[in-house]
Amino acid sequence: MSRKPGEIAVSLHYDGYNAPLVSAKGEGDIAHQILEIATQYDVPIYQNSQLTELLSRVELDNEIPRELYIAVAEVIAFAYRLKDKTPVDW
Repeated sequence: MSRKPGEIAVSLHYDGYNAPLVSAKGEGDIAHQILEIATQYDVPIYQNSQLTELLSRVELDNEIPRELYIAVAEVIAFAYRLKDKTPVDW
């Protein structure tokens, strides 16, 4: 995994019931560490620089804003499909 200057990474936590929370975020070396940990634990990685930029503005442990629900729902659906899983109570 190559590191790019200005690289940003954001991690979301979704419990299946509430809006996703920003659980980690960072630039440069921190972004690289977030991506390494995600890779190590087989967490799906979705790359969208515009969405990442918007999510990076959300404070840690805060819910994502309503304006991003649809975009993030698509990312969560992508992750579920990669893992061949379905949401809880679906």
